[in-house]
Amino acid sequence: MYKVGDKIVYPMHGAGIIEDIEEKVILGEKREYYVLKVPCDDMKIMIPVNNSDNIGIRDVIAKEEVRGIVEILGAPSTKMSNNWNRRYRDNMDKLKTGDINLVAEVVRNLQRTDRKKNLSTGEKKLLVNARRILASEIILASDMDPSEADHIISCAI
Repeated sequence: MYKVGDKIVYPMHGAGIIEDIEEKVILGEKREYYVLKVPCDDMKIMIPVNNSDNIGIRDVIAKEEVRGIVEILGAPSTKMSNNWNRRYRDNMDKLKTGDINLVAEVVRNLQRTDRKKNLSTGEKKLLVNARRILASEIILASDMDPSEADHIISCAI
């Protein structure tokens, strides 16, 4: 079980700091929830404590691991499907894992594809979400502000 002040990653939403653990009664059932504050959007998310293992909650990477993420962003793009619908599903599956390395790969590949040819509206939204997820973890791992994290991502790709 995590505690207040812990930095965790919630797949598809990004990294945040547990601000509180609250007890709520929802649909007649009393449960404990982590109250997670995500740094990029000043968003707060409530995550059921008893379900956190099943949904892939994990610790934020160590500061030393950010260098590896930057290397992934700078590495050659991996092959993606030419069909935008298939590409979207494949990238969405990678984001759902919560694996920061796969998130960085999605950001890199979509960003480069967008530079060559415009992405579909769905893929543009996916890219924005993936960048936000990636930035939130870099922010918390390195104790930096959002603009610095965004600059690191942009320069690395």
